[in-house]
Amino acid sequence: MSNKVAIISSNGSLFDAYKVFNIATAAAATEKEVAIFFTFEGLNLIHKQAMLQLPLPEGREHFAEGFAKANVPSIPQLVEMAKEMGVKFIGCQMTMDVMGLTSNDFIDGIEVGGAVTFLEFAKDASPTLTF
Repeated sequence: MSNKVAIISSNGSLFDAYKVFNIATAAAATEKEVAIFFTFEGLNLIHKQAMLQLPLPEGREHFAEGFAKANVPSIPQLVEMAKEMGVKFIGCQMTMDVMGLTSNDFIDGIEVGGAVTFLEFAKDASPTLTF
């Protein structure tokens, strides 16, 4: 059985962020090697400004209060936790180029690479998840 978990983050809502970082930190806590490939709207999850204002899906605004009442960590807190646990963050170079973004637009410690970079990690990962 593989000791790797590969995650593709291609969506950028608050729900997507919680899914990605919940799975990533849970896997890292069980001593799995974890990498997340952030592409398209998924780049918002590690963008310095965008991660602070991720949208909730329309009609689901009431979840914001539920997150607060349940003391669920914020996305910046979860990002920091994941980094501290050794989760590897890969920002999609192609998407960054298309959007006119550079590594300076993102949190510290990300690797910038293409699909091949992620696929090299993911080739023997189990599971591979997409959010």
